[in-house]
Amino acid sequence: MALWLSFNLGLLIAAYLLGSTPTGYAIGRWLKGVDIREVGSGSTGATNVLRTLGKGPALFVLLVDVLKGASAILLTRWAYTLDITSTLVAPPILDNWLPWMVVASGLAVMLGHSKSIWLGFSGGKSVATSLGLLLALYWPVGLGTLGTFIAVLAISRIVSLSSISGTIGCAILMIVTHQPLPYCLLAVAGGLYVIWRHQSNIERLLAGVEPRLGETIAQDAETSS
Repeated sequence: MALWLSFNLGLLIAAYLLGSTPTGYAIGRWLKGVDIREVGSGSTGATNVLRTLGKGPALFVLLVDVLKGASAILLTRWAYTLDITSTLVAPPILDNWLPWMVVASGLAVMLGHSKSIWLGFSGGKSVATSLGLLLALYWPVGLGTLGTFIAVLAISRIVSLSSISGTIGCAILMIVTHQPLPYCLLAVAGGLYVIWRHQSNIERLLAGVEPRLGETIAQDAETSS
């Protein structure tokens, strides 16, 4: 049992480290020699990269962040298919553990993106990483979540509002499509985490001063990413 628990702990650490990969920070250093955390919103995600470095770098960061989320889910599923895994516990236990471990890996990769060990536990808002894990978890819900984000963004041009709307839509989609309980709990818990990471954005939304896409923001502000 100790080996089994260590195996799963290793998967969670791997998922966290995947999320911790500081893509936005690395791009800022490489392209302009700047610390992305000290310009724009201070976030390392794609939205701040867009505002400070441009569309090309932002698209690259977005794609990598999405891939980080998807990779964490795919890695966990792949690890559970290995022959060595079936020697640690009986197959029925594997089947019972897998959905919960997939969910735990999803939360770990989100945490890694927003609290990167390589950046002093700072980072982005985990929105793109969440999309990636959703697409790998159950792609129809992932696409539905993306559709909600795009629809709200097209109307409001406010990234933070679109991100929050997407997280709410994700939880609803998981429930109405009758996904397994662990997946529904991930959608709720992950959504609450993303919303919590947007506290300052919510305050500005309520005050009517949240910047729209393409607008600049104060140095010490925080935005969605």
